[in-house]
Amino acid sequence: MITPEKQISSQHIFAGRVVQLFLDEVSLPNGKTATREVVRHKGAVAVLAATPDNKIVLVEQFRYPCNRVLLEIPAGKLDIAGENPEQCALRELAEETPYTCERVDLIYTFYTSAGFSDEKLYLYRAKNLKRNSTLKPDEDEWLELRELSKAEAQTALQNGEIVDVKTIVAVQHWLING
Repeated sequence: MITPEKQISSQHIFAGRVVQLFLDEVSLPNGKTATREVVRHKGAVAVLAATPDNKIVLVEQFRYPCNRVLLEIPAGKLDIAGENPEQCALRELAEETPYTCERVDLIYTFYTSAGFSDEKLYLYRAKNLKRNSTLKPDEDEWLELRELSKAEAQTALQNGEIVDVKTIVAVQHWLING
């Protein structure tokens, strides 16, 4: 049975708009101590949306940490701690794409990078997609809409055009489950 590590101390290193960084000292099951660098995050949502003609809705955007344009499903962070992820998913879909939907259904909840961050991502499936959004992206977002067929999405996965984990999970789910 795995024994949890126990926090001995925690030093708050940085507080930003998106993340907080802590340097924690923990006791290990063998009695020794270790240091853990921990990024705390409010959480995020992502939306798997397929058009009525069965194309997956993606957006291209430049991602500064990766220094490249990525092809991703619509997504965004929970704006405030405790925000309802389902409502956030509806908002993000409408802000980042020309689409809205009747509802979203939760597919998976997962940690994006459990080795150093507590960011939890809620992946939803949009139901009854309609091209009628009047919302705009955030003022610091520049997005370009892409819609791919299943064959095009499979090719994008195989040729490394899709490299973002939430999008890989969503596209694989869509290819397998429709």
